[in-house]
Amino acid sequence: MTGESRETPDSSVTNSVSDAVIQTQQSLPETCLPTWDVEEELPQPKPLGLKNLAGFIGPGIVMCGIQIGGGEWLFGPDITAKYGGSLMWIATIAIACQVFYNMECGRYALYTGEPVFTGFMRMAPGPTFWVSFTILLSIGTLIPGLSTNAAVLLIGMIKGSPPIEAADGFAINCVAYILLALIVVPVLLGGKVYNMLQAVMTAKVFIVLGFCLFIGVFFVSSDGWLEVFSGFFKFGTVPVEGETLPDGRKPVENIFATLANDGTFPVIALTNIALLGAFAGYAGGGGLGNSTYSNFVRDKGWGMGSRVGAIASAVGGKDISLSHIGKVFALTKENLKRWKAWWKYILFDQLLVWAPGCFMGMALPALMSIEFAQASPMFLDSEIDYAQSLMAADGIRNTATLGSWAPILWLIALFVGLMVFVPSQISIVDDFSRRWTDIIWSSNKRIRSSMKGNEVRKIYYVILGCYVLWSFISATIFLQFGNAPKLMVTVIANLNNVALGSTAFMVLYINRKFLPEQLRPKWYNQLGIACCGVFYLGLALLVLFAKVIPMLVGRAA
Repeated sequence: MTGESRETPDSSVTNSVSDAVIQTQQSLPETCLPTWDVEEELPQPKPLGLKNLAGFIGPGIVMCGIQIGGGEWLFGPDITAKYGGSLMWIATIAIACQVFYNMECGRYALYTGEPVFTGFMRMAPGPTFWVSFTILLSIGTLIPGLSTNAAVLLIGMIKGSPPIEAADGFAINCVAYILLALIVVPVLLGGKVYNMLQAVMTAKVFIVLGFCLFIGVFFVSSDGWLEVFSGFFKFGTVPVEGETLPDGRKPVENIFATLANDGTFPVIALTNIALLGAFAGYAGGGGLGNSTYSNFVRDKGWGMGSRVGAIASAVGGKDISLSHIGKVFALTKENLKRWKAWWKYILFDQLLVWAPGCFMGMALPALMSIEFAQASPMFLDSEIDYAQSLMAADGIRNTATLGSWAPILWLIALFVGLMVFVPSQISIVDDFSRRWTDIIWSSNKRIRSSMKGNEVRKIYYVILGCYVLWSFISATIFLQFGNAPKLMVTVIANLNNVALGSTAFMVLYINRKFLPEQLRPKWYNQLGIACCGVFYLGLALLVLFAKVIPMLVGRAA
C-alpha cells in the first residue's frame, strides 16, 4: 500500500513520547489514510462487576435495542405462524455468526479508536473506491420500512381494529410521513448522540421483552414454549412441497432425518425463500448495522475510544470533539495486560448481553404469534398481508378466553409494537448518518485539514437531514405498491445479507493486516467471521437464483 503523508497530530497528543512509542510509530503499517497517532498508555479499564455496571452496560444493549426490530417483530412471528418453531435454527446460526462479526468490529475499535468503516477506507486502492462500494452496500438502508409498519400499528390503536379497509391506506401514509419527521428529535439531544441512543434502546429492551415475557408466562401454553425454544436446535429442518396442514401451517421436513430414513433429500419449497432470507437477514442484527458496534465502542469510551472522542449532539454537545484519525497504544507489557481486560468487556457484552437479548427477542414475539395469530380473521385471508405481529395482536383481541383482558392487551401489544419500530427507525437514521459522517470525517483530506474536532456534528446533521428527506421520497415510491410496509422490509433484509456477508471478509482483512500480531484474532475468531461471510453471501445467492432471476425472466417473457 501507498501511505499518505503524515499530517500534524491533534493537540491532544502528548509531545513527550518515549523511545518505545517512537519505535511503535515507525513500525505501524502504511495505509491509504494518515498513520494513527500513538499514545504511551492504553487506558486502564475498571473491573467488571455490579459496581461498574454503568460503565459496562452500553454498546451491547444499544445494539440489542436496535436489532429488536424487523426480524424479531415481523419475520420471526411470520415464520413461526407459517411453519411453527422448527425453523428457528436459522436464527441460531445467524446470531452466532454475528457474535463473531461484532467482536471483530469491537477488536478494531479497541485498538485504534476508529470504527471499522474508517478501517475499510485505509485499504487499497483507497477511499474513493471504498466510498463507491459502500454506497452500493447502503441501498438497503435507503428504504424506511419500519416507520411505515409503525404507522399501521398507530392507526390500529386509534381505530380500535386492524386498518384493513381501503380507506385506511391514506391515513397510514400520512402517519408514516409524520413519524419520519419526528424520529430525528431524540438524536438532537443528550450531549453525545450515543447517550440518547443508549437511553432509548435500554428502555425499549426492557419494555418490549418485559411485555412479551408477561404474555408468554401467563397466556402461552407450555407446548408453545417447547415448540419455539426447541426450534433453535432443529438444524436442517426446511420447508417442503406439499399441501397446507389442517392448522394452516406449511409442511416441513428435516434434511438429516429424511436422508437417514429414505436416503433422499426432501423437495425444498422455494416459494418463500425470500421470506426465509429476510428472516436470517434480520435475525440478531443484519446488514451494515452490525458494523456500528465499533462506533458505539468508540463513543462509549472503551479502549482507545476514550482518547478519540465522539459525535456530539446538536443540543448540549458543544464541548465534545472527535479526532479525524484514530490513536493506538504502544505494545508494552502493561498495555497488553490492559488489552486483555478490555477484551473481556467485548466478550461479556456480546455473550452475556447482546446474544441472549437477541435470542429472547426472537423467541418471545414468536410465542405470541404461535399462541394467538390463528385467532385473527386475517390469518387465513390471502388478500391481507400485514405483518404477523399485527395479526398476533388482533388474535389477542379476538381470543374469547382472555375476557376483559383482550382489548387491554390488544392496545398494549400495539404500543409495544410502536416501541419496536419507531426506535429502530431512529437507529437506522443514526446508523446511516453516523457511518457516512465517520467516512467523510476521516477519509476526506480537505475536511481533515479545515474542520476542528468539535465541528463533526455539522457533517452528521447535514447527512441526517438529507437522509430524512430521501426517506420521504423513498416511502412515496414504495407506497405505490400493494403492501408497501412488508414489501419494504423484505427487500431491505435481503439486501442486508449482501452487505453483512461482504463486510465480514473486509473486517477480517483489516484485523489481520492492520493490527499487531499480538492483538490479531485467534484462528477460531477468524473461522467464525469467515463463516458469517459465507452464510450471508450464500443466502443472498440462493434468493437471487431461486427467486429474483426467475421473477425477472417471467416478467420479461
